[in-house]
Amino acid sequence: MPNIPMDQRDGWIWFDGQMVPWREAKVHVLTHGLHYGSCVFEGQRAYGGEVFKLEEHTDRLIGSGHMLDLEIPYSADEINQACRDVLKKNNLVDAYMRPVAWRGSEEMGVPARKNKVHIAIATWKWPSYFSREDRLAGIRLTISKWRRPSPETIPCFAKAAGLYMICTLSKHAASDLGYTDALMLDYRGLVAEATGANVFFYRDGELHTPTPDCFLDGITRRTVIGLAKSAGITVVERQIRPEELGDFTECFLTGTAAEVTPVSEIDGVRYRPGEVCQAMLDGYMATVQPGQAAAG
Repeated sequence: MPNIPMDQRDGWIWFDGQMVPWREAKVHVLTHGLHYGSCVFEGQRAYGGEVFKLEEHTDRLIGSGHMLDLEIPYSADEINQACRDVLKKNNLVDAYMRPVAWRGSEEMGVPARKNKVHIAIATWKWPSYFSREDRLAGIRLTISKWRRPSPETIPCFAKAAGLYMICTLSKHAASDLGYTDALMLDYRGLVAEATGANVFFYRDGELHTPTPDCFLDGITRRTVIGLAKSAGITVVERQIRPEELGDFTECFLTGTAAEVTPVSEIDGVRYRPGEVCQAMLDGYMATVQPGQAAAG
């Protein structure tokens, strides 16, 4: 798709129960979600006209709202149907989808009890988060200076907009250094995740992945864990120290946007995207796109 600004595209967005022309889906500059981060969202993909794991994504959206004391005024069934409707309205079959809920502009200030909660759902064509060339060769990561905070300081299990501020900073810094993405440690100095994806490492017949105790346990992450176990691969969820990075032979990221993306380097530590990376990529794509080639 041409590089058209997000607010200048054509199509339809589901907005508070109505289909609204894309360019007319607007909020006020004094909305609470913009000033105080009272906003939650989901990222999900449709393959072949069906949103993958739709119910799980919607349940997480509603759960994220609860964690921010933000009650979404639609049921899970209503949101699920709206997702299907907006996909159909835009005549899309394979697409990315972004449901988002936020507090409005009734009052300005930290308290938000009187602010109406809004929800919108947009969908558009968006290929894998990383380019085809990057995925096949493996992407390069650098360790970010920003760390995932303690669960005592933020609602870390919510997919909340404000929690991505340090992800943007990390991504920008990595890009400035010539890397594709950043690997984030947590508040203890343990390996956590990339800026928008979970991370897996492989060695000696085992997949190792950080325990998600201060960051999102991704829906794609759980899907890949299931695929690995079905393939007879032992999956070890545990605390991983950065000094262990050189002990592994393969590494890959998982996420709705990233899908399954092999990693070739983390700050000079080299990995070879091999059989396990390829098996997880093939298995995931076969799950979301039955009958289609994984490399497509």
